[in-house]
Amino acid sequence: MSQNKNLRGDYSHINDDYTVTQDWAAHTEAEHDLWRALYTRQKAILPGYAAADFIGNLEKLDAADQIPHFGQVSEKLHAATGWHLVAVPGLVPDDVFFAHLANRRFPVTVWLRTPSEIDYLVEPDLFHDFFGHVPMLFDPVFADYLAAYGAKGPEAIAKGGLKQLARMYWYMVEFGLIMTDHGLRAYGAGMLSSQTETIYSVTDPTPNRVAFDLERVMATDYAIDDFQKTYFVLNDYSQLFDAMNADFAAIYDRLANKPAIDPASTLLDDQLYHVHGDEDHSIAMPVDNTSQIRHA
Repeated sequence: MSQNKNLRGDYSHINDDYTVTQDWAAHTEAEHDLWRALYTRQKAILPGYAAADFIGNLEKLDAADQIPHFGQVSEKLHAATGWHLVAVPGLVPDDVFFAHLANRRFPVTVWLRTPSEIDYLVEPDLFHDFFGHVPMLFDPVFADYLAAYGAKGPEAIAKGGLKQLARMYWYMVEFGLIMTDHGLRAYGAGMLSSQTETIYSVTDPTPNRVAFDLERVMATDYAIDDFQKTYFVLNDYSQLFDAMNADFAAIYDRLANKPAIDPASTLLDDQLYHVHGDEDHSIAMPVDNTSQIRHA
């Protein structure tokens, strides 16, 4: 979320809300080639790993052949869920980010990674923001959740709860999993714009997979430079929207003086899912966790 002087984007021509003009014509043919390579590679691994609604919504974007025009996509998106895309130079300050989300504007970075960064980069780029995030904005329930999440920002800033609120975004927007009729599937932008973590998040037995609980999520630490040690699992996107009715201020107060939960550990009252790989990639069974805290 935050923006500082060391970030990669060009912040020299920003508007007051940190938006910029998407200079689509400035993209080179090499960048369009890289976009096609990224898009083709990532789309190919989605079946069996990504949520079906993510895959279906990705098709609505019709963005496989070139870097997309944000305005054209916004027309489709607004008709579906009332959202628009806005171009930004990169990460933006927290208050700005929350304001955009609360007003159904999703910030999309305008710069694209280089070929040497095709597998990993530190900051989110155009491909991550668009391919990873925009498909889920076509889901009405998820879209409503994200706007309600943005509206929680000012309270978090006032109450010193930014870290806790950021964990909600990290785990449930960037790295969320959902249990479907076909098994465990990924819908989070962080894994679905990554070739390796998409597969890892659904099939690898190493990480913890914990049933969604709002306060558990907001209390759990995370790392930005490695695969996740814990993923949280939804039964339905409505769980996220319904959670926005909770008293977040009270949660911030309860967590203020408690150490963050180590993401490598589980708690006695966690509902866990154990993964058993097969040809469908995604068999996950709930198990009890009643003996002791388990460390991965």
